[in-house]
Amino acid sequence: MRKTRHDSPTGTAGEDYTRRLQRLGGTRWKRLLDVQAPYRWNLRRLRLGRTLDVGSGLGRNLANLGGAGVGVDHNPTSVAATRAAGFEAYTTEEFFRSPHARPDAFDSMLAAHLLEHMPAEQGREVVASYLPFVRSGGRAVFITPQERGYASDASHVRFVGFAEAAEACRDLGLTVERQYSFPFPRAFGRLFTYNEFVTVARLP
Repeated sequence: MRKTRHDSPTGTAGEDYTRRLQRLGGTRWKRLLDVQAPYRWNLRRLRLGRTLDVGSGLGRNLANLGGAGVGVDHNPTSVAATRAAGFEAYTTEEFFRSPHARPDAFDSMLAAHLLEHMPAEQGREVVASYLPFVRSGGRAVFITPQERGYASDASHVRFVGFAEAAEACRDLGLTVERQYSFPFPRAFGRLFTYNEFVTVARLP
């Protein structure tokens, strides 16, 4: 299978981007309040089974999946940090050479905060390159930031709301089962940085 890099034109592949994520996630108040608790609950209630986390970053969602996931990311510094945290992750090139790169190896694919980092065509190409590793009838979950979150990161290149995510699913041959705003209703998207669009789709 052809390897596909999910590089962003604005640069999410470098060590500086990893350090930025670490600074943002490591603030004291976030650790004290366990701000990941609702997002952890949201992922686990979807019962995704064995999940391929595409664009896994520092492994936050691998932690939220409770050990039922494998990560892949184009940023080798982020992959190293994920492994240091005790999770299984690969660079793009490593993943395609790994034993996980086989048909039906996963129940689901997660693409959280991935699509907004690249143009639509590139995003579809990246996702399409990993879908063969998800079993027939499995699920694909796309999570993207709403307005305030989108504006908070200069590496974002395209706003991906419900309509854009649904269009990507149709182009990929996926059937949208559910779309919802989390953790707060859609109206909070312009005010709360961490409000997200969630799209759950089914593979043929």
